[in-house]
Amino acid sequence: MAIAARIPALLRERSFRRYWSGQTVSLVGDQISLMALPLAAVLVLGADAAEMGWLKTAELLPALLLNLPLGAWADRHAHRRRAMIVADLGRAALLLTLPAAHFLDVLTLGQLYAVAFAVGALSVLFEACNTTLFVALVPTDHYVQANSLVNGSRSMAWLAGPGIGGVLVQVLTAPFALLADALTYLVSAGYLARIRPVEPAPAPVEKGHFTEGLRWVLREPSMRALFAASGTVQFFNYMFHTLFVLYATTELGLSAGVLGALLAAGAVGGLIGAAFSGATVRRIGIGPSVVAGFVGFTVPLLLIPAASGPTPWVVGLLFVAEFLSCAGVMMVDVAAGSLQMAVIPDAVRARVMGAFRTLNHGFRPVGALAGGVLGTALGLRPTLWIATVGGLFAVLWLLPSPVPRLRELPEQTPVASPV
Repeated sequence: MAIAARIPALLRERSFRRYWSGQTVSLVGDQISLMALPLAAVLVLGADAAEMGWLKTAELLPALLLNLPLGAWADRHAHRRRAMIVADLGRAALLLTLPAAHFLDVLTLGQLYAVAFAVGALSVLFEACNTTLFVALVPTDHYVQANSLVNGSRSMAWLAGPGIGGVLVQVLTAPFALLADALTYLVSAGYLARIRPVEPAPAPVEKGHFTEGLRWVLREPSMRALFAASGTVQFFNYMFHTLFVLYATTELGLSAGVLGALLAAGAVGGLIGAAFSGATVRRIGIGPSVVAGFVGFTVPLLLIPAASGPTPWVVGLLFVAEFLSCAGVMMVDVAAGSLQMAVIPDAVRARVMGAFRTLNHGFRPVGALAGGVLGTALGLRPTLWIATVGGLFAVLWLLPSPVPRLRELPEQTPVASPV
């Protein structure tokens, strides 16, 4: 009885528990791919900095091209859960082509680019529907707790996934390690098939339907500030991530196993950040928690290009950077995610999030491409300095906005009539 009382209320509800379980398994698989896909490019196909930039660009370009149209599509259709299942099954099938091609000795960078793009496109479809499914499962007063649980799973994925990925790469080679991610998508689809939420009714198609989400983001001051801050940090962070594996393995001399273990250890900070995010929001308020999260996310990453010297010292600096930065990421995800859930009206939710991701995540492929170009022209370490220092400026967008003054989750902003 004492143990049951400690279980969060949402996890005692069957539908949310199944949804959360599927998300948890899939997130672990995503982290395996985060290690295995670039390592397949570097270790199997000998990719250089520019080719790594193109690979990351192919993975992230769907966010720029498809978030807006798929958000509009999701708001017009009632069966978002089914679309999420199709996306999971499609991603599993695509990833399975990589170990098959490697086994047949026909794997190429072109196939990696194509699979990365297609998996990214299906991920956009999944996320366009996921926000609406989330609010169908979770009452408004449980948004912070639900986001803490989901982001706690993300931290656990960061903790377990890179370590598992590093081991699988060393034991099976990078392409065969992707089998594990394909399996997690099948598990996610199975859990989604076992829930029956009452989804919001589809929005009617009216004049301005396609662009209403974008116009709403630009009109609402809190979302506008979050967009600018997130876009800034996404651009520089993906410039950073495009080169990080190459930098760690070539200039710092870390093996795949050490790199995976290092990232897994650093992810403990994310787990702690997710665990304490709810208490932090209650203590200092939702807006100050968003600001604190952005600061905690960006500042520690300065230690990574600063790392030099004996290997134990380098590993220690990278551990501290990953630990603190992951804690900051979780604070941003929980606090900003809950703020978005509360303020966006149901009638335009998928379109708003589609527009937000188009504007926000669209900076990712641009940052990845810039990282590849600058890494080739300037070198890895100077480019990482540009990326980490640039990320610090994200918080400046928030300070003059209403966000830092918000103590509680605000009411939804009404949808203006189309003109």
